[in-house]
Amino acid sequence: MKRHELMRLFLMETDKTGRFIVQSKVTGITYFVEPIDNGKPDKLWRDVDPATNKLTGDYGNKTIGAVKQKDSLITKDNGFVNILTFKGSPLGEIDRRDKMYESKQILK
Repeated sequence: MKRHELMRLFLMETDKTGRFIVQSKVTGITYFVEPIDNGKPDKLWRDVDPATNKLTGDYGNKTIGAVKQKDSLITKDNGFVNILTFKGSPLGEIDRRDKMYESKQILK
């Protein structure tokens, strides 16, 4: 995929996909962040319909701010290197990597 097409897709509907880009002011490296959805949460918030006593609604599943692994744009085929999947804050990981790059512990 060409870079301009990748950028367009990556930044499309970011409220639904959760994707964002960070450019480090320390190293100048551009980080692409893409939350991955690993399935539905254990509990869903719903309403009880008083007439039927059944659950209604499907709150929190329309816009979850993440993509399925199969829909990920961050792949080697799209030219990405140093791809990392982890739990926790992506900004914390970016800060950790920047410190490593800055101290030359890992190559760019």
